[in-house]
Amino acid sequence: MKELKVITKSVEETHALGEKLGAHAKPDMVFLMKGDLGAGKTCLTQGIAKGLGITRTVTSPTFTIQKLYHGRLELNHIDAYRLEGVHQDLGFDEYLTDGGLTVIEWSQFVPDLVPEEYLSISIRLLEESDREFTMTANGAEYEQLLEEIR
Repeated sequence: MKELKVITKSVEETHALGEKLGAHAKPDMVFLMKGDLGAGKTCLTQGIAKGLGITRTVTSPTFTIQKLYHGRLELNHIDAYRLEGVHQDLGFDEYLTDGGLTVIEWSQFVPDLVPEEYLSISIRLLEESDREFTMTANGAEYEQLLEEIR
């Protein structure tokens, strides 16, 4: 398992990190995000969307649970905060192999939705605008992704 730590010091730097991830994402990749409220999960996803060529405004799917955006790859943005134990009936597993990129915020609430290979992104708030992103590759394709964005 390869790991990459990145510290960002502004929203713009977080967007830029996300943009790199989105630009190098491949079909059927899954990014699992963990972090406290306000850590920067949606901010990073906004950058990912930009890297995929998505021009629509990306917002947190907290209340809708899922949002779909169209770009170079389809972005399936899931907020699992309120899904603990109920997602099986919602068919989210189908999105993991639809040729798009799936980003799951609060992925710890849906452990049985986690595929064999994925990129784990842990976000830690350091100071007011400083964030530490720890990205861990679970699979060769994700190790290559981390090399590409290094």
